Amino acid sequence: MRVLVYSDDAGTREKVRLAIGRRPAADVPLTEIVECATQPAVIKHLDSGEIDIAVLDGEAVPAGGMGVSRQAKDEVHDCPPILLLIGRRDDRWLANWSRADAVVAHPIDPIVLAETVAGLMRGRLSVARSD
Repeated sequence: MRVLVYSDDAGTREKVRLAIGRRPAADVPLTEIVECATQPAVIKHLDSGEIDIAVLDGEAVPAGGMGVSRQAKDEVHDCPPILLLIGRRDDRWLANWSRADAVVAHPIDPIVLAETVAGLMRGRLSVARSD
């Protein structure tokens, strides 16, 4: 599965990439990570239809992941599931506004992030099988 990771911070992208690893759980496919540092690159990749899950950093600048998530859900046909990284647990209401499918708070807990990505992968696979 192709997982897009968006953040303007290379350190955040690395933490996400390391947490997901090659396979975030034994029952999901191998993972290919696609890193993006800009909002136009995210939209380009999502528009391609080749991304299975997107992990967006809500703290990214100048285009935060919450706004990018909302834009993607509004504009990208068959938008893949989006996991939003938020700065504070209290930001969950903003994540709801952004229409993200899942939320993980900073600081990134690798186990929680991997489990959440694996859950989104399972959901994506079950939708693909029912089509």
